Amino acid sequence: MTKYAPLLSAAAFAALGFFDSGALAQESEGEAVEEGVEEVVVWGDAHGSREAGYASPISVLTQEDFAAINVATTEDVVKYEPSIVIRRRFIGDSNGTMGIRGSNMFQTSRSMVFADGVPLHYLLQSRWSGAPRWTMVSASEIARAEVIYGPFSAEYGGNAMGGVVVIESAIPQKREFHFDSSLYNQDFAAYGFDDTVSGYKTFLSYGDKLGDLSLYLSYNHLENAAQPQSYFYGAGVSSSGPVPVTGAVTGKDSRGNPQLWFGDSGVEDTATDNYKVKLAYNFDDWSALLNVAYEDRGTVADARNSYLRDSNGNRVWSGTVEQGGQVFAVPASRMGVSELERDSLSVGLRLRGDLSERSRLEFNINEFQVLRDETRSSGRNPRDPAYTPDGQVNDYGDTGWQTADAKLTVDGVLLPGVTLVSGLRYEAYELNLDVYRSSHWRAGSQDSYSSRSGGETGLAAAFVQAGWDINEQWNLTAGLRYEDWQSDKGYYSDDDPATPAFDIVQAPSQSRSEASPKLSIGYLPSRDWNFRYSIARAYRFPIVEELFSQYQAYNSINEANPDLLPEDGLHQNLMVERLTERGSVRVNLFTETIDNGIESQSTVLPGGASIRTFIPVDEVETDGIEFIANVYGFADGKLDMRFNLAWTDSVTVRNAADPTLEGMRSVRMPEWRGNLMLDYQLRDNWDLGANLQYASDSFGRTDNTDTEDNVYGAQDGYTRLGLKSTYDLENGIALGLGVDNLTDEIAYVAHPWPGRTWYFNLSYDY
Repeated sequence: MTKYAPLLSAAAFAALGFFDSGALAQESEGEAVEEGVEEVVVWGDAHGSREAGYASPISVLTQEDFAAINVATTEDVVKYEPSIVIRRRFIGDSNGTMGIRGSNMFQTSRSMVFADGVPLHYLLQSRWSGAPRWTMVSASEIARAEVIYGPFSAEYGGNAMGGVVVIESAIPQKREFHFDSSLYNQDFAAYGFDDTVSGYKTFLSYGDKLGDLSLYLSYNHLENAAQPQSYFYGAGVSSSGPVPVTGAVTGKDSRGNPQLWFGDSGVEDTATDNYKVKLAYNFDDWSALLNVAYEDRGTVADARNSYLRDSNGNRVWSGTVEQGGQVFAVPASRMGVSELERDSLSVGLRLRGDLSERSRLEFNINEFQVLRDETRSSGRNPRDPAYTPDGQVNDYGDTGWQTADAKLTVDGVLLPGVTLVSGLRYEAYELNLDVYRSSHWRAGSQDSYSSRSGGETGLAAAFVQAGWDINEQWNLTAGLRYEDWQSDKGYYSDDDPATPAFDIVQAPSQSRSEASPKLSIGYLPSRDWNFRYSIARAYRFPIVEELFSQYQAYNSINEANPDLLPEDGLHQNLMVERLTERGSVRVNLFTETIDNGIESQSTVLPGGASIRTFIPVDEVETDGIEFIANVYGFADGKLDMRFNLAWTDSVTVRNAADPTLEGMRSVRMPEWRGNLMLDYQLRDNWDLGANLQYASDSFGRTDNTDTEDNVYGAQDGYTRLGLKSTYDLENGIALGLGVDNLTDEIAYVAHPWPGRTWYFNLSYDY
């Protein structure tokens, strides 16, 4: 721990006894026990911090906890939980990446998301392309969510270095119909853009129970316009005869250098349709759940803005220009437009049942296919006088994954109080990306290859974990996970113009095996206190993009690195928990040491283009403290509160590739994060909620030179206040009004966070 840890931990421990009066209203993990709440049936296992098999810090959310959140999409449900950041730049963003604890928001393969046992995490790509497929699950169908911190359970591999989000949806127990619709409105102003953008969501679901069969059908349509996500400045050049212009916005970049900003990416229009079928069937002591989800997603980014005007008042879209004596280039491709079409299909099957009074068996099978993922881009803006239909097409083919696992749980093994969990898991991933030159980008013509890359990875794992209730005060959990990983069929292009064929390089294959031990010791001196120390080794193997992705697009070049080794992490957590009569207070002290951390490192070239590759960072150390207070039933039982504050210190200790980076803070890792959710029951049918989200400044560059605040490209701190009110009318109708970012704070996480956003909600239940 760093020198500040003792001071912070002492302050946190002093607060443990703060909330300690009134009637018991809530279990420590947040499961509702209030009388009169209708039972919600889910098929997932609930965890408890006092159980012997508990090895990881866990935060649990039920439907009652969602009341203070303006929930538009699934990631909204968990974005206020401790040590979590979700980079959702606008409602409907397909790049809603998640970071947990010492894993930043672009280290997407260090966190996992499951919904009804089906993976939503995208372990094929990283950074913005590796965001979980949140929209494969509609927020309106969620019954419960758990956040499991760190890789302390042998049930999860190294992709749980940050943590795991486990979502469970409700299973219909009777005939039901649900409808909800939301309108969104955002005012946004930055650089040369000042406008209002809006959108809406419509969700329909039907459920029924016919004997032993439960049926659930749903349709979710989300359509929204986003504020501009990128802003462009020109690279200085020496040229004779530049075109005189006006309109460029004077400002600074994230490193404090003065720049002339000449345009932005304009409003993006996104539309997503999600179709879901769930069939649940009970027979004897067994149950089966079939989960089929289809997503159709489209994005149109055809409204790029040029701020520049020539002497005749015409917009300037490309070329070499001059303003105020400064000559700079406007690359034509920066103002190009694009369209995305993506279709995805996920099929999952969960089967579980009792083998005997003391043993249970569970199977999960999933297949995820990218049916179509095509991005068509123009080489110039259609309003550019030099425009032609030439462009580029990015096409993902034969991309997706298959997973299967089996888990056996046996109680009372060898000794009373011992529960043994063992299992097997198999994962196979494939990604293929072809980039084409196109003579007609809008039609999607694929005339010749510009680059090609792809490959496969596979993982076979076995684990065993035993939880032992030694006595009323002590318990022990020990586990071991063995993983056998391989990469295969990797390739990338290295074309020789002198040969007639497009040349492909076959990348070398790899295979590695690792064993990850886990240990957790719990001490419960009384019913009110709970102490637990956990330690775990975890290995996170490279994903397909990190190994094989190599391409050259208009503004970026990516180099493959097929020889990457797995990340090697040692994780520790000390938890102190105090149960009170109104909830719980918890402190977690955690430390992580990651060797061979796979980091995307890039260099910006003149004109704004970048070249990047995945290079291992030899050692990164992260220390942190979380203070969490979940307290229920204030003010005559009407006020509930969830509060958390996290301090994190993450530093590069060794980096042979560039020793000058040693001692630098890890990128996109704020030192402080905090969240507050308040829910007040004004009347039986009227609910008032408030939420507050805080983060301190961080860095986006590994050399920590990006210190300028409130500019495009910065990693700003922010304080965002939200309000929400829901009023239940008779006959199943409810009205809601909410706002996020009430103070309209404009901050950047490289791209701009949303401005003040208003929500209007209408729902109906039958």
